[in-house]
Amino acid sequence: MIVYDPLWETMKKRNITAYALVKKHGFNSANIFRLRHNEYVSTYMINKLCKTLNCTVEEVLLFKPDDEIEQDGAK
Repeated sequence: MIVYDPLWETMKKRNITAYALVKKHGFNSANIFRLRHNEYVSTYMINKLCKTLNCTVEEVLLFKPDDEIEQDGAK
């Protein structure tokens, strides 16, 4: 499963809020919702985030095997 945990840390380091992504950089609030809930977003969106935040893909998303997700949820 793809998770977007690194995105929030990257945004924090760059002092960019989700509100700023929507209002200043033209992101759709529905996509921000999808990112917050680790739902599907397009590669176009990932590319746009990387350009906006001046970062790499690894600073936006992380792959976690499903068994790790289940273990994290059981804690």
